[in-house]
Amino acid sequence: MNIIVCVKQVIDPEAPPASFKIDPSSNMVVPPSGVPPVISPFDENAIEAALRIKDAQGGKITAISLGVNLLRDVVKKPLSMGADELILLEDEAFADGDSWSTAYALAMAIKKIGEYDLIFCGRQAADWDGGQVGSGIAEILGVPSVTLAKKIDVTDGKARVERVTADGYEVIEASLPALITVSNELGEARYPTIRGIMAAKKKEPIVWKPADIGVEPAQIGATGRRTKLLKLFQPVREGKCKIIEEESPEEAAVSLALKLREAKIL
Repeated sequence: MNIIVCVKQVIDPEAPPASFKIDPSSNMVVPPSGVPPVISPFDENAIEAALRIKDAQGGKITAISLGVNLLRDVVKKPLSMGADELILLEDEAFADGDSWSTAYALAMAIKKIGEYDLIFCGRQAADWDGGQVGSGIAEILGVPSVTLAKKIDVTDGKARVERVTADGYEVIEASLPALITVSNELGEARYPTIRGIMAAKKKEPIVWKPADIGVEPAQIGATGRRTKLLKLFQPVREGKCKIIEEESPEEAAVSLALKLREAKIL
């Protein structure tokens, strides 16, 4: 099995909310000071899904990450978990893309890799929560896709996927090659071992520029965007509390019910 996993370096979603700032002039998030980035947790679920298949059937796992100023200690995590190879699409031309331009660049990199049976992505990135890149890659490559997977079994050239729904799950079969986005219901990703961490330190990633994957800078990153971000802002959250005071609990309950009705909550 040749498996490709797309991973993204993001601002740590566990960072305190007060540490996030918005630059309104550029419509960009200012990275919190002193908070190192991490691999998107949903992408760690995708790595785990790939590793489970490799453990059962053998094969090769190639991780791909796209961005600018990618920290090697962060993006090497797939290697320390058990992936075999890491490819970085790292160039200023890849910066500030939308779901389309990111999916296009990743799809062209996957075409360059050539041999693959499965492509795994996280269900969505933990920063923008768009959930569109995986399906976009599948569309560009012309392969079937299944989203929100919680369990994947591969037999006889097909992937049998348990896909999360609002009230349970459904079972879908897809012919290989296919792309699957993995949800957190798959379970916790394994921790890197000491041996894996040491091996990852010695292994250098392959770095590709736009020319290496056969794309023009105008097709990717900010210049390749097909959407325009009009406004990025932090919502203002205001809390109000009103004390209901009556002579008895019964009267207080009636007053509370009337207030809730006035507010159209009841």
